[in-house]
Amino acid sequence: MTAADDGGAGRPGGFEAATGDGPAPGGAPEVRAAEVRVAFGGLLQIRRLTHTGAGAPEAVPAAWERQRPVRAVALVLEAAGLAPSAVDAAGQPVATGFRVRAGERAGTVRVEWVGPPGGGAAQDEERALGRCASELTRLGWEALLYRGPRRRRFLEVEPLA
Repeated sequence: MTAADDGGAGRPGGFEAATGDGPAPGGAPEVRAAEVRVAFGGLLQIRRLTHTGAGAPEAVPAAWERQRPVRAVALVLEAAGLAPSAVDAAGQPVATGFRVRAGERAGTVRVEWVGPPGGGAAQDEERALGRCASELTRLGWEALLYRGPRRRRFLEVEPLA
């Protein structure tokens, strides 16, 4: 895959959707927002060009997304204006937001709402994950809310059939 395939926005190495499991995206916020818009527009274009079934092509994840669900889900969330979390060099959260990781089952994704200790992520997670689920559902992903260890909520996400 080239940078142009996923909205590289002219950056060496291409665009990377923020999963919340790495450092905060660098650069000016308006530049990042433009990169996200271009990448998300590319994702929708892939859907339109590869859609073979009935219904709106924008409402069904493409094969590209099914093969890279973590990247696709992270891009959908960031394009919706939701903030990704970020971690420091030690892997500790330094920003409150979504974190997207591979799920326990193949092809699934786990979305959590995390942040630094005392940052209020646990209190905001139900509302924030509800917004995540709403955005994902609108774009053809099934997002089910679960309660995990220590009663923390998370979404299990997979593309609709």
